[in-house]
Amino acid sequence: MRNINLIVQKRPDLLKHEMKVFFVKYNDPIYVKLEKLDIMIRLASEANIVQVLSELKEYAAEVDVDFVRKAVRAIGRCAIKVETSAERCVSTLLDLIQTKVNYVVQEAIVVIKDIFRKYPNKYESIISTLCENLDTLDEPEARASMIWIIGEYAERIDNADELLESFLEGFHDENTQVQLQLLTAIVKLFLKRPTDTQALVQQVLSLATQDSDNPDLRDRGFIYWRLLSTDPGAAKEVVLAEKPLIAEETDLIEPTLLDELICHIASLASVYHKPPSAFVEGRAGLRRALPKAGAGGEDGEGSVPQSTVIPSQDSLIPDLLNMDITAAPVMSQVPPLASGYASNELDLLGGGLDSLLGGGLGDLGASASPAPAATTAGQHLIADFHILFSFMFSGLLGDIFGVGSTTSSGYVADKTVWLPANRGKGLEILGTFSRRGGIVYMDMTLQNKAMQALSNFAIQLNKNSFGVAPANMTINVTSIAPGMSSDVSVQLNTNGPMQKMDPLTNLQVAIKNNVDVFYFAVVMGIHVFFCEDGAMDKRIFLSTWKDIPSQNEVQFNIENINMNADGISNKLQASNVFTIAKRNVEGQDMLYQSIKLTNGIWVLTELKIQPGNTTVVVSPFYLISFSDKTLSLKSRATDVAQSVFEAFDAILHKP
Repeated sequence: MRNINLIVQKRPDLLKHEMKVFFVKYNDPIYVKLEKLDIMIRLASEANIVQVLSELKEYAAEVDVDFVRKAVRAIGRCAIKVETSAERCVSTLLDLIQTKVNYVVQEAIVVIKDIFRKYPNKYESIISTLCENLDTLDEPEARASMIWIIGEYAERIDNADELLESFLEGFHDENTQVQLQLLTAIVKLFLKRPTDTQALVQQVLSLATQDSDNPDLRDRGFIYWRLLSTDPGAAKEVVLAEKPLIAEETDLIEPTLLDELICHIASLASVYHKPPSAFVEGRAGLRRALPKAGAGGEDGEGSVPQSTVIPSQDSLIPDLLNMDITAAPVMSQVPPLASGYASNELDLLGGGLDSLLGGGLGDLGASASPAPAATTAGQHLIADFHILFSFMFSGLLGDIFGVGSTTSSGYVADKTVWLPANRGKGLEILGTFSRRGGIVYMDMTLQNKAMQALSNFAIQLNKNSFGVAPANMTINVTSIAPGMSSDVSVQLNTNGPMQKMDPLTNLQVAIKNNVDVFYFAVVMGIHVFFCEDGAMDKRIFLSTWKDIPSQNEVQFNIENINMNADGISNKLQASNVFTIAKRNVEGQDMLYQSIKLTNGIWVLTELKIQPGNTTVVVSPFYLISFSDKTLSLKSRATDVAQSVFEAFDAILHKP
């Protein structure tokens, strides 16, 4: 069958009158059935389409799920290939949808989307029937196809906004294919009905750009946002542009390869549809060539040069995965962001859409001193070596000699009630978070105010902004008698799944015991994510500081800090806020400090200290300053700014 498939692709007229030979028998192996379906589709024509559709409809009632799916998809391919049969094929698909068999319905919706692409504005009368099956769709391809149909014909569906909003409720749980299609469909809906769908499009753009860690989804969201905010007319031309008709057959073998396989009929190559060279690793495979048109009966002895074939996307993926990404930014003087969260979650619309698409990129170095006219390779080498050495010293050697780390106990907030006894069925939980020895701990006091002993404690955390997860879900408490309490510390890791929360450090907790499971939420202090290796080299600090843009400013207030520069420096360093340099300008002490978060974000601060006045500036991503007891923020993304400010405020006010 695999050989016949090749022959039909090369010479379809040879077997056009032999359709019945390829009808599926009940006792055919599944691989034979699937291959016969392929051949039937290739041989389908106006002369035999009625017979083919009758067979395919019968196949769609079989019990083999894979075979049924292929049969349903074959009906759609017939509609695309034989235009005169399209209406009959659509009618057949509607009959199959009425069977309410879940996988049949879903496959039918997928192929109907392709039919709509091939014959636009011709069969939209069946959309209402398709919408009746929305609740049964659970496969990503089917959901994406249905969303495409709704978006494409939004102006003809009265409740299109409600239908799309129903998909939006579980946006983050959807497959990427569905998320992308939903984003595009809602933008289409907005362009067609802008008056009553503005809130919906803002919601989906926010979900795509601010709450998603998928770069494809974020980038598409940013592009749509920019188009809609700057030129709605251009957005219409791009998003609602007329689409090219889909091809009749998209799974044909590349012509050069097909010619080669025809020369190897009845061999392993023709069965696997791969060239002979693919089976002989490290050697040049045997290659036969078809005689050229117009040539004599004798085969030429000259070799035929192999044509260049553009690699498929699948073949490029391993190359991308094997790239040494970490070695690329050798010249960069900004410490690398260690996790995807730093760039994916926080670098959103902080600098506005202009900076996103290049409007503000040229200003990044505006505050830096002019560069010399020419820089020698030796200067680059020295600068790069210095950067490399400083990171090695602060990271590896710093661990050995104690440089850049602190053993002092950092700031720990007082315990507060996380779960009151009336909500915990007698269990009351007081807690706080601390960082000890480079590890984050959840310190809790479990109090039993019930009439029975409490035991079998376990904990689980929901996805959160910093990937916080318990190292062990079992809480090390045997039993707590009535009226008694127990202090426990749960070790937390920061390598769990991430999801941006609001507020940023919000943590949703579930604690189980022998009575029930209890849920509550707490807000962590961001100071527990300040790393011990956050001391930055002075030259890197200065270079990074100069690259901070001066746009955007947010202000906070801070009061009653009664310490000198050394006292502030020591107190902050105990919580891993490292003083890089200190100087006095016009009688005003200035501390330059660096912070590194567990997710790789670097925060730089400038602390101006004078009687009754304190100034802090955080950069390069977060730029904070106190002036006349006012905290001014400049930032590309202000997500962590509020949390960092609150951490400074709490640490400096702690007795």
